[in-house]
Amino acid sequence: MAKRIRKYLSDIEALLLNPPAGTDWDNEIKKHLIQIGFFMHERLIHLIVTVVFAILTVAVILYSIAAPSFGMLALIVTFMILLVPYIQHYYLLENSVQKMYIQYDKMLEYREIQKREE
Repeated sequence: MAKRIRKYLSDIEALLLNPPAGTDWDNEIKKHLIQIGFFMHERLIHLIVTVVFAILTVAVILYSIAAPSFGMLALIVTFMILLVPYIQHYYLLENSVQKMYIQYDKMLEYREIQKREE
C-alpha cells in the first residue's frame, strides 16, 4: 500500500507541475476524489487497528505491573514490535491524504483557469 500511495502522489505531482494541454480537469478531479476516498478508508481502518493495538499494549503493561512474568514481557515486546509499523503506516496514510487535499485544490485552480481561457 505504501508503494501505491507514493507512486500515486508522485504521478499527480508530475501532472500538476507540467499539465498537458487539453487536460480534462473534471475527469482528473473525479479520479482524484475516488483515490482520496480509497485512501481515507484505508486510513480509518489503520487508525482503528492502531488504537486497538495501543490499548492492548497499555492493558498488557498495566497487567504485567500487577502480575509480572516472562510471558507478559514477551507479549509486551510483541505488541510494541507490531505497534511501531502500524504507527508508521498510519503516519504515511495521514500525511498522504493531506497532500491529496492540497493536490485537489490545485486541480480546482487549474480547472478554473482552463474554463476562463475557453
